Amino acid sequence: MSGTSIGLSMFGILMLFLVLRIPIGISMFLVGSGGYLVMSGGEWAGLLNSIKNLAYARFSNYDLAVIPLFLLMGQFATHGGLSRSLFRCVSSFVGHWRGGIAMASVGACAGFGAICGSSLATAATMGQVALPELRRYRYSGSLSTGALAAGGTLGILIPPSVPLVIYAVLTQESIGKLFMAAVIPGIIAMVGYMIVIRLFVTLSPDAGPAGPRVPWSERLRTLFQVLPIVFVFMVVIVGIYAGWANPTEAASIGAGACGIVAMLIGGMSMKEVKESILGTASATAMIFLVLLGADMLNTGLALTQMPVELAQSVKGSGLPPLLVMAAILFIYVVLGCVMDSMAMILLTIPIFYPMVMGLDFWGMSTGDKSIWFGILALMVVEIGLVHPPVGMNIYIINNLAKDVPLTHTFKGVMPFLASDLVRILLLLFFPVLALYAVHTFGG
Repeated sequence: MSGTSIGLSMFGILMLFLVLRIPIGISMFLVGSGGYLVMSGGEWAGLLNSIKNLAYARFSNYDLAVIPLFLLMGQFATHGGLSRSLFRCVSSFVGHWRGGIAMASVGACAGFGAICGSSLATAATMGQVALPELRRYRYSGSLSTGALAAGGTLGILIPPSVPLVIYAVLTQESIGKLFMAAVIPGIIAMVGYMIVIRLFVTLSPDAGPAGPRVPWSERLRTLFQVLPIVFVFMVVIVGIYAGWANPTEAASIGAGACGIVAMLIGGMSMKEVKESILGTASATAMIFLVLLGADMLNTGLALTQMPVELAQSVKGSGLPPLLVMAAILFIYVVLGCVMDSMAMILLTIPIFYPMVMGLDFWGMSTGDKSIWFGILALMVVEIGLVHPPVGMNIYIINNLAKDVPLTHTFKGVMPFLASDLVRILLLLFFPVLALYAVHTFGG
């Protein structure tokens, strides 16, 4: 049995484990261990030694300290009520438009994502804040839940983004450059969702009635309240990219600043500080378990030589690079039916990354291609959060809006998926959308 056949069999077994609902981290660890034993002739001592070395090499990586710090920022923002300030601010400016409250929800999701880094946390937090207001102004269930589920995906696109940190660690790419590259696509995503809402209420005016117009004095007051949040974002992103601090240092300062803002402005209590720390520890443990499982799986696959052989086969096939990229993106959409975003990144990047790096896309340099692919992959991965049957954001929002049938939520999110498709095509054919900020501000 060839190495490629064994590698493909490993993927088949992994899919079976996922169908049986075995946690993804454990599934990858078991499959990788089995592949290692098969390829090494059953050398248990070698396997145990490999596990020891993998665990130390992965968890001693200084860059991984960024993950719990960004998660802690999100926890502080959630428990400190910063989401309410963001929603009130955006709503005061656009709430008097038809569909404006839904637009405010999307805008607040983008703002919250800038200090959170997690799509699920963004969807859950903003759902609790915005759903009562959407109900109060009698927005349709489809538009309300669809906008919040889609807006939640901005949590992993607007930097800082935990999946982008994982991508950077796997590919040895610059975290700062990836964060900068995600800014323009993130803004395009937010604007695209707002355009969808506008079209939605144009075709169905009763779905999103206009709210009351807020006086300018109130608008300025709410704007002043979110200035500390903007400051935290600027400290993290500008600090990283301007070279004032490395990502871990900037994330430490951001977490500390976010905690201070949450206590002084948001009224976060010591009990909520403890809950934030415990929530961060729990989420970090889950992510690190998945990381270890992915490392074990990639070790097994490396012994089969399947990733290298696939990359060489694709490079020598003569297929148009865009066709190969389209196939990769389609695989991501399919995987999104059964797998969460973090697992997809960890599972596929070691295989797809060498393929992409071996192809020519408009003469881009290796560095540009690496950054462009990272943003493109992230945008496709986020679609998995809002399409069936997994669609975690949809289930989170639908659980909060118990009066809205699940079918209405899926129906409401479909126009936003169309916006995602347009944005992916734009980035696919115009890489400058991701690379402009990187070249302009850092070269």
